Amino acid sequence: MIGAKNGRMRFMSDESSQTARCLRTWLICGLAGMTVGMVMDRSLVSADEAVTVQEVLADPALFHLRQITLRGTVRNVQPLDPYEIPAGSTCYGGYLFSLEDDTATLPVAVPGLCGVPMVKDPDVEDGARVAVDATVQAPSHGGYALSFKGGKIAMDQEGVVQAIANRITPLVE
Repeated sequence: MIGAKNGRMRFMSDESSQTARCLRTWLICGLAGMTVGMVMDRSLVSADEAVTVQEVLADPALFHLRQITLRGTVRNVQPLDPYEIPAGSTCYGGYLFSLEDDTATLPVAVPGLCGVPMVKDPDVEDGARVAVDATVQAPSHGGYALSFKGGKIAMDQEGVVQAIANRITPLVE
């Protein structure tokens, strides 16, 4: 019985080590695949490198829901009236502006703070040079864009390409 137990333990041990090797191999291959995918994805559009407005407008679907950096001059800053989101909260302090670079102009939305009633001036002013870290929203992908037509509009109906600002940094020249 002891020999059988030992034999079985050795068999279980061999089976366990084989399973562990399989799992390690699968994990390494999975991580390597994810790393290659992330490197390839970053090579298409890197948030660290500025993208021109014309590049975004030329192929908005390529940039849809991607985090990018745009650089340019702020134009036409327009505060938004408070607006309601589907969850029922009211958002305050949102605003819109156009970002103009040497190639074209793109509408940028800065969402308000939701659930916190407040009066807040926009963080940018007309003529300011800025870097905007933003998420692009392309038409034909569903969703809503912020606008003066009731706060938010269905993007598919309007054909709007819009950048949603996540961070705005003044450029020092």
